[in-house]
Amino acid sequence: MTTVIPAAEHGSAPAPRRTVVQRIRAPRRPRIWFEVVLIAVSYWIYSMIRNAVPEQEAQALRNADWLWEVERALGIAVEQSLNHAVNGVTWLIVTMNYYYATLHFVVTIGVLVWLYRRHPGRYAATRTVLFATTAVALLGYYLYPLAPPRLMESVHFIDTVKVHDTWGSMASGNMANVSNQYAAMPSMHIGWSVWCGITIALLAAPLWVKVLGWLYPVLTLVVIVCTANHFWLDAVGGVACLGIGFAVSYLWYGAPAHRLPRMVPASP
Repeated sequence: MTTVIPAAEHGSAPAPRRTVVQRIRAPRRPRIWFEVVLIAVSYWIYSMIRNAVPEQEAQALRNADWLWEVERALGIAVEQSLNHAVNGVTWLIVTMNYYYATLHFVVTIGVLVWLYRRHPGRYAATRTVLFATTAVALLGYYLYPLAPPRLMESVHFIDTVKVHDTWGSMASGNMANVSNQYAAMPSMHIGWSVWCGITIALLAAPLWVKVLGWLYPVLTLVVIVCTANHFWLDAVGGVACLGIGFAVSYLWYGAPAHRLPRMVPASP
């Protein structure tokens, strides 16, 4: 008579089947077509919602005056001095205008492409941070309309794009007609640039690349202030949104993105 030994007794028991949620959360190699469509559609939705938020000019200006008084009370209201000082150096302020208009998109997309190619296992979790951060920012635009310093009536700031006739902001010059000018809080220039900086600093190997990663958000902070597009506290709002984005990604994937495996099998 043959004795049948249960599979569990000789170590060949089948692995427990993963739940649907576990399969969704598991790191996997991203599909290029899906990511391109996702990013394009997401940015389109973001722009549509951001620009559909009612432009509450009176409230936005009152909020700007209040924020300025808060910064004065804290002793950090130096934006006007920086704005006027840097505006006197034409080549520098024009460079900052173009920096503000272009690197916000170029560097962010570049980091996403680098993640996709070199860190596919960490790509989805890191991308989720960016998307969650931006979603929270949309709520901020709706709940707290805020005029940028360059539009304040009670304090004289210089709109450097208009003065130097450069294409340097979606909310200045001709582009002002198609962009919500009262969505300054939080600053996604800071939210996105700090995301880029942290991602590069944690995942890049060469030291000089890590240093560039940390320098990028610092330079961005200087630019948004000198061009009078944001207050210091707008940057604080951007970092706060980013913190929520990291929390969302951590809760979903169960670990910080940089702790996930770098390489993963291709999606089935």
